Amino acid sequence: MNTAIEWWGLIQEPHYWWQLLCILLAVAAASLLNRRVQNVLNTYGDESTGLRHIASRSLKRLLWPVSSLALMLPAKAILERYETPVQLMDIAISILLALALIRVCIYILRKGFTYNPILKSSENFLATVIWAGVALHLLGWLPAVMELLDSVGLNIGESRVTVLSSIQLVLMVGLAFTLALWLAGMLSNWLKNSEHVTPSMQIGFSKFIRFLLLTLAFLIALNAVGINLGSLAIFGGALGVGLGFGLQRITSNFISGFILVMDRSIKPGDVITVGDKYGWVEELNARYLVVRNREGVDTLIPNENLITSEVINWSYADKNVRVTVDVQISYGDDPEQAMALMMDCAYASPRVLHDPVPSVRMLAFEDSGIALQLRIWIADPQNGSGAVRSDVNLAIWRAFKAAGITIPFPQRDLHIKSGLPSGLTN
Repeated sequence: MNTAIEWWGLIQEPHYWWQLLCILLAVAAASLLNRRVQNVLNTYGDESTGLRHIASRSLKRLLWPVSSLALMLPAKAILERYETPVQLMDIAISILLALALIRVCIYILRKGFTYNPILKSSENFLATVIWAGVALHLLGWLPAVMELLDSVGLNIGESRVTVLSSIQLVLMVGLAFTLALWLAGMLSNWLKNSEHVTPSMQIGFSKFIRFLLLTLAFLIALNAVGINLGSLAIFGGALGVGLGFGLQRITSNFISGFILVMDRSIKPGDVITVGDKYGWVEELNARYLVVRNREGVDTLIPNENLITSEVINWSYADKNVRVTVDVQISYGDDPEQAMALMMDCAYASPRVLHDPVPSVRMLAFEDSGIALQLRIWIADPQNGSGAVRSDVNLAIWRAFKAAGITIPFPQRDLHIKSGLPSGLTN
């Protein structure tokens, strides 16, 4: 009740209306400026890329609160010069600062992480924390609350861990990691747009930058909340030995991923065969490789397997790949005629190359017939070879049928050395 009476008495004072007028004028001018600048950014901002695009998006989010503050702060200084109370302007400035901080944090979060329900919850939590801090500041309770949180804690050796220091550590680590991921994403996008860096080098540099920035962010966050990094040396050494044994395979895959990236033996888009897995390299991650087969099924292959086992890279140096088509003909048919017909059918698929020239070979005399092989070349193994074989096989079958050449089926002769049993003679 007393607070309501105080506010009613406040609005009766002339300085209240002067403050309200300054706030309204600053907000109106900032809104007009924001509309003009937004139109300019919408006209030219869509064509920008890289750092210009990021700067454009950031300016759109910060323009209105920052311009309002830029107009309100000089007005506050003028009122203070004439010894006019500025309580209302202090409230407005605090709200604008909180709004600008929330917009910056949410923008960085969305740039550093993929949008998901956890990110949405993080945005809501962050906004709640900022608005709660502003409310406590306006009510004058913030110093008392911080003192209370700092008084609750426990001693660990020579250090004291309090609720306030724990909250500060969580916030600083989260902020540092978010900034590191945002900066790593920005640098990765810059590398992707660079014409002087190969795709494999882009992945390698992106992974190294991400790892380096996250490590630096963690160390900076610990130092910012007053944790002595020197005291963690012994603990870190023991932890490193334990992780070295427990995470040996993960570490091996991580290092193998860097080796694959740096020696450029396997790149995104390559066609490879690992064991019985054949497909296209979709992604090269820190721990595993994503290979997609013709059916669209993705297989995750640990990077270590690619280093320690045999890998066939169909597009490593030359993308020209030989495709063989095996056919058998009966012993009663003319093999030279069949070979000529197979040569005529070599270009049944438009994907077959004219250089190298197709060839036909007679391989062997099999049990059921004469084995022939047509050898053709294609330049796009990433599209598979099944369709090419199908077209050529169909053309050969039609040509053989028209020429009367038969494709044999397995035949066996049964020789009975002794006589048949008496029951089977009839």
